[in-house]
Amino acid sequence: MAHEHDHTPTGAHHDEEIYDFAAIQAKWQPIWEELEPFRTNDPDDTRPRKYVLDMFPYPSGDLHMGHAEVYALGDIVARYWRQQGFNVLHPIGWDSFGLPAENAAIKRGIDPRGWTYDNIAQQKKSMKLYAASFDWSRELHTSDPEYYKWNQWLFLQLYKKGLAYRKDSWVNWDPVDQTVLANEQVLADGTSERSGAVVVKKKLTQWYFKITDYADRLLDDLNQLEGTWPAKVLNMQRNWIGRSIGADVDFVIEGRAERVSVFTTRPDTLFGATFMVVAPDADLAAELVADSSPEVKARFQAYLVKVQNSTEIERQSTDREKTGVFLERYAINPVNGERMPIWAADYVLADYGHGAVMAVPAHDQRDLEFARRFDLPVIVVVDTTAPVTGMIPVITPEMLAGTEELPTPDPVATPDPAATGIALAGEGRLINSGALNGLSKSTAIKRIIDQLTADGTGRAAKNYRLRDWLISRQRYWGTPIPIIHGQDGAEIPVPEDQLPVLLPPTDGLDLKPKGTSPLGGATDWVNVPNPIDGTPARRDADTMDTFVDSSWYFLRFLNPNDDTRAFDPREAEKWAPVDQYVGGVEHAILHLLYARFMTKVLFDLGHVSFTEPFTALLNQGMVILDGAKMSKSRGNLVYFTEEVDRFGVDAVRLTMAFAGPPEDDIDWADVSPVGSAKFLARAWRMARDVTSAPDIRWKTGDASLRRVTHRFLADAPGLIESFKFNVVVARLMELVNATRKVIDTGAGPADAAVREAAEATAMALNLFAPYTAEDMWQRLGYEPCVALAQWRKADPTLLVEESVTAVVQVDGKVRERLEISPKIAGDELERLARASAPVIKAIGEREIVNVIVRAPRLVSIVTRAV
Repeated sequence: MAHEHDHTPTGAHHDEEIYDFAAIQAKWQPIWEELEPFRTNDPDDTRPRKYVLDMFPYPSGDLHMGHAEVYALGDIVARYWRQQGFNVLHPIGWDSFGLPAENAAIKRGIDPRGWTYDNIAQQKKSMKLYAASFDWSRELHTSDPEYYKWNQWLFLQLYKKGLAYRKDSWVNWDPVDQTVLANEQVLADGTSERSGAVVVKKKLTQWYFKITDYADRLLDDLNQLEGTWPAKVLNMQRNWIGRSIGADVDFVIEGRAERVSVFTTRPDTLFGATFMVVAPDADLAAELVADSSPEVKARFQAYLVKVQNSTEIERQSTDREKTGVFLERYAINPVNGERMPIWAADYVLADYGHGAVMAVPAHDQRDLEFARRFDLPVIVVVDTTAPVTGMIPVITPEMLAGTEELPTPDPVATPDPAATGIALAGEGRLINSGALNGLSKSTAIKRIIDQLTADGTGRAAKNYRLRDWLISRQRYWGTPIPIIHGQDGAEIPVPEDQLPVLLPPTDGLDLKPKGTSPLGGATDWVNVPNPIDGTPARRDADTMDTFVDSSWYFLRFLNPNDDTRAFDPREAEKWAPVDQYVGGVEHAILHLLYARFMTKVLFDLGHVSFTEPFTALLNQGMVILDGAKMSKSRGNLVYFTEEVDRFGVDAVRLTMAFAGPPEDDIDWADVSPVGSAKFLARAWRMARDVTSAPDIRWKTGDASLRRVTHRFLADAPGLIESFKFNVVVARLMELVNATRKVIDTGAGPADAAVREAAEATAMALNLFAPYTAEDMWQRLGYEPCVALAQWRKADPTLLVEESVTAVVQVDGKVRERLEISPKIAGDELERLARASAPVIKAIGEREIVNVIVRAPRLVSIVTRAV
């Protein structure tokens, strides 16, 4: 590894001018600062537009190696489209509200504002050094009142549309950060993605956005993104929304006037439903046990406490013994009138369907385990041994009318789950199900839904895994919710002309997490007159989830300094949706889902004309070290500033692009910024060595080098657009090597083809190594900026190969290589191969038994002994 301050490339002569990356960076940074080449606010610019956006950073400290990757990759795309003649919007800002800043401020005893904006200043300095082609005039911070005013405005629009509401519910509670979490913020192991604590359930009054109203659109519109979003992300979104098709079945509960609706994907198995299970933490369970005996109430209450201290992962585990409490209540099966005992059990979740399920133990493993544990009936209603296709006995009109039973397969052949302990989950034909007997699953489902609908005891229905978006947080550093609560409990929206509702100063506030928002302690702030009648009222003391901030920030970039509206619809019509979004796959569910929801809401409100925010998505992998994720606890951090100081910005950026496909992880131990620095020095010296004038006629140059240059110019755009950045870098290295060979021989530096190749190299390097590219461009006689130079079109006459190499094999061994025309006919190629002296010698006295010709590349001759 090169010494930190040694910028001398290997092989350089000290009497020559040296490639000094630090000097080049210091030279061009102030020039770019003055020129502002990437501003996009010229109303007379008639170029077609592209909107390229990188997921904006959270200001937790200086930039890290993950930032180095994502901003290198996004910048390649932005710079490429400029060279293709587009006016490219490429903005930057900071996602600056949130728990990490608040926790850091509490730990240090400071205001989160100071910590946040100091970090932004440091990141901005590093970002400018990193030379991403941002339009800095559009910079925004989500913690500025000028931004969060419009969060509050959006909240009010959703509130007016009935999409923002407040209710009591069981929520995910982080016991360390003392705040609620959305389902998406609870990791697979049941811990908080924020603090790492095991998440528990707590009943609170919370604000929600009604994202479930958009479940079908969020799911179906993913089809628009096929081919432009990674398939992995589309699948993650589909699975999270989790649409199930089935039926809502209405059950009469003895002693209860109102029926209970239960969702099931298998209404065809209703005849096999032998008991009902209610989630212990569902409101229904509390209601059903309210009139029970003291013993039942006590057992239920003890069980509820136990369940509340369990994670959803534990409750859903398949290897736990089933537990439950009989509520001493009964439901009536609507298809056969049988009484079904009602149990509370933790394997049913309060937010699935309606918080209750009909248990069909013969055909559901969890129900079967519960039935065996508590000795409940198990009735088989699907014969999984019966064929579901092919011939079945003739069905008469009487059978269809229900006056004659359909033929039933021999029940003796069907395994008994009560004995085996294995539920029958496969396909088959219905048995023990009255008029459904003999029908396949799909036919039976349609028939039973029709019957339930006709009887008024059910209907076709859909259910979703997706739950409404819980947006309220019991913390200080976020957007205040613009609602005032009257003495009578009324919710009064803050008038829009009174926005923003500003966060109060932290003076005198205790920001430590304690289960309620610190804002409740800001007496002068929280106590306000009711805007309707002037009576005493209180502001809502919760703040919004920071995912609200990032759900629409791409629109605020269109006019971030406009204090009259969130964004200008005319600007949205010009620029949006985002043409290319770049960021980590860790945001595949939360952020992307919320941004898609908010876009659809804004479409319905008439503010935008599109329904998807990000037309194309590029996910980058992680930067790791020695196969492990970098972290302070592991002691394996690679620091951004140290790598940039050691190798230079361009070498780090080039290494990120060259490491492999963007979606793959980059192991910093396996890559070579040293090699990247050596290549950049080689390319830079190539421009320095050119002696011909910019106006030289390129057609007079070395024809072979010109073909290499024009093949690169022709191939690079397609490779960039398919994100094969590493291949482009490899091809660029080949071009530099080919140019170096011509410089060192023949006409050398004065050759017109050398200048042409050097200019093409500088233009291409602009994508990966902007400082080196700009310095090369100046040395080649041009004014800045190379980033605005248009990509040159390849000359089609130079893309035609004058000759190709044909390989001649004899019995599998290469015996000759022939330089021939790419248009040669097969018989002519065979004749040349047979006439070759090495081939004749290899064949000798042996007999030719087969000749395979693949013109113009291959001749394979097969022989045998005579």
